[in-house]
Amino acid sequence: MRNWQVERRKRTRHLIELGGLVVKAGIVNLTGDDRATIYGALLWMADKLNSEQGDHARSVWKKLGEIAFEEERHGSNVAVSQAAQDRA
Repeated sequence: MRNWQVERRKRTRHLIELGGLVVKAGIVNLTGDDRATIYGALLWMADKLNSEQGDHARSVWKKLGEIAFEEERHGSNVAVSQAAQDRA
């Protein structure tokens, strides 16, 4: 297989995994699969990360994600609960 094909497959897998996170978080269902809303929310996140509060947002969101992944590993509710948000 040529190098460009390997790189293309890596990129495709990466993009599929990122899309899977959007589905796993429930965003697709919550927005009715409205891509403009999803894109707008992602743009809002990017804006937040570029702001003075970016480091704080990043640390809170990372902690929430870690909690959700850990709960998923233990068979708990995949959605991040209010209690998980409070712990972050």
